[in-house]
Amino acid sequence: MAHSVGFPVFDGDNHLYETRDALTKFLPPEYEGAIRYVEVDGRTKIATLGQISDYIPNPTFDRVAAPGAQEEFFSKGNPDGKTLREILGKAIPSIDAFREPGPRLALLDEQGIDKSMMYPTLASLVEERFRAYPEATHAIIHALNQWLHETWSFDYKGRIFTAPIVTLPIVEQAIDELNWVVERGARAILVRPAPASGLHGSRSFALPEFDPFWKRVCETGVLVVMHASDSGYSRYSNEWEGDREFLPFQPAPFRSYYGLARNPAEDAVAAFACHGALTRFPDLRVAMVENGTNWVPRLFETLSETHKKMPQLYGEHPLDAIRRCVYFNPFWEEDVRELAELVPLDHIFYGSDYPHPEGLADPLSYVDRQRELPQEDLARVMGGTLSELMRVGA
Repeated sequence: MAHSVGFPVFDGDNHLYETRDALTKFLPPEYEGAIRYVEVDGRTKIATLGQISDYIPNPTFDRVAAPGAQEEFFSKGNPDGKTLREILGKAIPSIDAFREPGPRLALLDEQGIDKSMMYPTLASLVEERFRAYPEATHAIIHALNQWLHETWSFDYKGRIFTAPIVTLPIVEQAIDELNWVVERGARAILVRPAPASGLHGSRSFALPEFDPFWKRVCETGVLVVMHASDSGYSRYSNEWEGDREFLPFQPAPFRSYYGLARNPAEDAVAAFACHGALTRFPDLRVAMVENGTNWVPRLFETLSETHKKMPQLYGEHPLDAIRRCVYFNPFWEEDVRELAELVPLDHIFYGSDYPHPEGLADPLSYVDRQRELPQEDLARVMGGTLSELMRVGA
């Protein structure tokens, strides 16, 4: 296809909106009712384990915020003190391109996008709400993956790569799920940036207990994507503000601060390095998506300080491990050049977060925001790196 920017573009962060049966169509009978849609004051809500969730205000996605509705908010702030509802503006009807791969491919052509990574949206609520029920977590995630495969496939015409989820509570079942999705064409998997919860309590996914899983990941060659999710960190801010559900669309000053001060993506990368998984599996490839990168300088400084004081506790310098194995997707409003001072440029890749309101309405407008990057570097960030990671042609 013609490239309006002069080089192939691989968007590393696209989203689909699930249909109402995505989590339940393939759910085994013994888990019937674990996830339900209920009517509350004339509005449809989702309930997990009988508890109504406001995590996603409209879980049917019949109407959604317009793509890019928050562009000005993220690029310029909110000097007028608008409410979130004012910032998001009027909802629009969901379109077929948000729900099905055929229409989405046509939209990618219109947008000038060659390939895209496709991630679910509603699915990010599952693992945290079922963290005390590991068997149910695995069953629900498998049901969702069955729906994703039936509806989108994991490799649609070599251009849309939908990433299934692999949840980690029970290592043997995680390996089974990994094998199942890889056999059906998955080139990337989603792993939540959060401690694994399960039969043995909460613990790091990078401990030796999980080595059989990471070994199999390396054998298959799949890319591990850690996309922003509900990582359960609201329980830390709840210690200060009282117990309530994590609500991404209802910010509060302290919770907004805490989301920057204590970042699950930062902790996830630290766990990979400190618990040695990146050293034991040097071929592991981990992509951090929609987590931003303003935490990277803090992470590197802290890890360097700990290594300086206790180098014998590490198999290698943690920054060497991270720079080898971890890839970063900065927010569109961040400066790629600043990040490239800390990590190799070929470990940085582009994502528009389309069609979410915090993303870009026009995915290719990213080019205008990085004008000071040399063309060769821009081409690598916007397509070259991810094509290599996914092992597909440019």
